[in-house]
Amino acid sequence: MENVLSITTFIPLLAAGILAVFLRGEDAAAQRNAKWVALTATVVTFLVSLFILFDFDPNNTGFQFVEQHQWLMGLQYKMGVDGISVLFVMLTTFMMPLTIAASWNVQTRVKEYMIAFLILETLMLGVFMALDLVLFYVFFEAGLIPMFLIIGIWGGKERIYASFKFFLYTFLGSVLMLVAMVAMFSDAGSTDIPTLMRHTFDAGGFNVLGIHVVGGMQTLMFLAFFASFAVKMPMWPVHTWLPDAHVQAPTAGSVVLAAILLKMGGYGFLRFSLPMFPVGAEVLTPMVLWMSAIAIVYTSLVALAQQDMKKLIAYSSVAHMGYVTMGIFAANQQGIDGAIFQMLSHGFISGALFLCVGVIYDRMHTRDIDAYGGLVNRMPAYALIFMFFTMANVGLPGTSGFVGEFLTLVGVFKVNTWVALVAASGVILSASYALWLYRRVVMGDLIKESLKTISDMSGRERAIFVPLVVMTLLLGVYPALILDIIRPSVEALISNYDTALAEAATNAASHVADVSH
Repeated sequence: MENVLSITTFIPLLAAGILAVFLRGEDAAAQRNAKWVALTATVVTFLVSLFILFDFDPNNTGFQFVEQHQWLMGLQYKMGVDGISVLFVMLTTFMMPLTIAASWNVQTRVKEYMIAFLILETLMLGVFMALDLVLFYVFFEAGLIPMFLIIGIWGGKERIYASFKFFLYTFLGSVLMLVAMVAMFSDAGSTDIPTLMRHTFDAGGFNVLGIHVVGGMQTLMFLAFFASFAVKMPMWPVHTWLPDAHVQAPTAGSVVLAAILLKMGGYGFLRFSLPMFPVGAEVLTPMVLWMSAIAIVYTSLVALAQQDMKKLIAYSSVAHMGYVTMGIFAANQQGIDGAIFQMLSHGFISGALFLCVGVIYDRMHTRDIDAYGGLVNRMPAYALIFMFFTMANVGLPGTSGFVGEFLTLVGVFKVNTWVALVAASGVILSASYALWLYRRVVMGDLIKESLKTISDMSGRERAIFVPLVVMTLLLGVYPALILDIIRPSVEALISNYDTALAEAATNAASHVADVSH
């Protein structure tokens, strides 16, 4: 299919335009129509995106389905996918219909709510497909706006505080990235991402205020991009916006935030940090590995102390993203394979856990763990689904959660045994907080009067979980489904990374030899 990437990207935006122009009124019929238009648009987007997956050639390590058009002032519109980005496109199109279906009980400003999610889908898809630096930045930053509105308008009691905290953290982190992009354009004379991946940025050390910067411009540019992607993931210690955003966001907002938006940080590391600034990445890898290990242990301990279900799962997400950053900066096959697998797996599992919270929140209007207990007596289907995703979150063998964590730990073990040892303790801690949450919410006797009339999951709610269960099990028992697609592109990334480091070492050695002569 010609222009399949642009068609996939802009179907949701077209649907948002239709809703904005043609749908009038706030009566029940208008609300129902808005929901059906949004659901239809996201389903069609997913079906169209399957053409990308089916026609994709994993053995071709370059960018495929490339679309390129010139814009004004020399800017270009360029889209494409490779083995690293194609699965994030599929994750986005897969999760959005489930997100819309989970929003069926929304009653206030339904049209605007659906428009915000449709625009957000277009912007998220654009991030994973953009092959131009300016285009990537536009998609990357514009995605903040609909998410800011989703939290700020349809969120909880502290929604204004949470939405501004989310916006300021993620926006301020990206200002440094913009400065680095200007420097990259000045140096390389292009904003074309494939061209920039082949360009060698200066890695010669220099002194700033008496401090010797190892890796020179590469290290500074790496730090500028790191500031943006670390906040987006988010990494410790710039993670504090995430629990607030999750707690205040509506259920669908939390699902999108955990399943897709956080993955932009990891994707950014793979698309920019490693291929474009390999020397800077190598210089700062020990720092990133230890930050990741601390994040896993610290946020797992913080999760144990939570009384709000959403906040507990939010801290769990920070811990799981710690495995991702560790795997990426291990810069070996197992580490990066595991990091990508973990991001995709976490998309299904964390999204499902936030949906599980949403199911009982819709009935009881509280997320306080102490408000529940003994739900298995009234909600056996819910108890089963919640248990399945709790165990997947812990990393039970046979679920996708196990594969990603295992591969990242193997990759990190080859690089730094102590980091791997500290990170492995997170597996035990994750079992502690996840099982503690499940026991207090689901198990035991049903003694609270308010819970004695609670109803089990409806047909719509069960249908939402079916694809998530299938994907979590399928990837757990047949991980090659993902690994076979990403492996050639990851091999090419590592090969180029190692070659760039070897060339930088040779150049440094020859420079030292010249100086000594």
